[in-house]
Amino acid sequence: MELSGFVAVAVMLAAIVASEAKTTIEPCSGSDSCPALLGYTLYADMKVSEVAALFATDPSALLAANALDFAAPGAAHRILPAGLLLRVPARCACADGVRKSVAVRYAARPADTLATLADVVFAGLASADQIRNANGLADVDADAPLDAGQPLVVPLPCVCFNSSDSNLPALYLSYVVQVGDTVPAIAAGYETTVTDVMNVNAMGSPVAAPGDILAIPLPACASSFPKSASDHGLLVANGTYALTAGNCVQCSCGPGNLNLYCTPASLSGSCPSTQCSNSNVLLGNASTHATSAGCNVSSCSYGGFVNGTIKTLLNTGLQPKCPGPHQVPLLTDPPTIVNRDYSTSIPPLSAPAPAEAGGEMPEPPPSSSVQGGSFTLPRMSPADGPAGSVSDAPLLTSKPRKILSWFILCLFLHFHM
Repeated sequence: MELSGFVAVAVMLAAIVASEAKTTIEPCSGSDSCPALLGYTLYADMKVSEVAALFATDPSALLAANALDFAAPGAAHRILPAGLLLRVPARCACADGVRKSVAVRYAARPADTLATLADVVFAGLASADQIRNANGLADVDADAPLDAGQPLVVPLPCVCFNSSDSNLPALYLSYVVQVGDTVPAIAAGYETTVTDVMNVNAMGSPVAAPGDILAIPLPACASSFPKSASDHGLLVANGTYALTAGNCVQCSCGPGNLNLYCTPASLSGSCPSTQCSNSNVLLGNASTHATSAGCNVSSCSYGGFVNGTIKTLLNTGLQPKCPGPHQVPLLTDPPTIVNRDYSTSIPPLSAPAPAEAGGEMPEPPPSSSVQGGSFTLPRMSPADGPAGSVSDAPLLTSKPRKILSWFILCLFLHFHM
């Protein structure tokens, strides 16, 4: 493209993004928190460990939340391509009367500004005004260079909504609307309905502008650990994993149902015992004995991480038939390329099918994985409406968004490749 054409496109983008962006917020009180996900688009090629450090999370936890192979040797040092959309696990706290993630600390680099920090480094998840207010920088211009090494708190958007949607367990993803996105396309991409997205985000019409941040409910597997457990309230989005108990236990959700399934993980050098008491059955395993009346099954499940101990629960009973191997979400290698379209080559994961208790789990559909090094991150199962009444819906607040520079940079790189 000639320079004049590039400038013309940039001017058009300026008109598109000039309006104020909106984000969904949840008023709150108290000191409780919940697990949440942040939809983050990489602004450059980055190592897994670099993305994890940026969001103060564990590299293995980041990979697990995206169904990427977290146990592969050197996984934390794999390079992820620019433009990749990741789900970053975060704790959603209550601060200043609203839900937000406040765990991220950032040291300014030379030439960083509040605007580039918000729109490029954190890909629109925060605004320059929010970072300015969180750090008491009322007199600092958004485009003025920050002092190198200056420590900054970066507040990021998230919601809890009781970790449910339509009275079913749900994990909420904060999704930054991109140029070319539509609400129907976003809803279809996450296998939910336009009505659900509108109700959750208190939208009067199915229209979202670039830079808007939508809360997307993802069906999840819920835990029932006691409050004394450090991982009390653990939620795992359908089709993905979560690591817990000091990376000694891995828990997965799906693909056959929304029942949490946990097994030992081999990421820590020293782990407590994962054997169920008074048995020889290990966590996640089952012993079976077929009889004329059915199948006697003893299974060992995870009960939480309490005072440095992995709690296990032994369940015994007679089932109609002996269970087959448990099906778990497919893990893939980290991607090396990203298709430049809305979906970022992420195929959907079909809805969980009911599985007979004690019977074999259904095989995952062939579309749940892509071979040949392209990225495969499962989308979510359908949801049928908001997590509460319309009067309890979240508020929409406006905040300025300077994302023009980011889109111009993308265009420049695209047309000069």
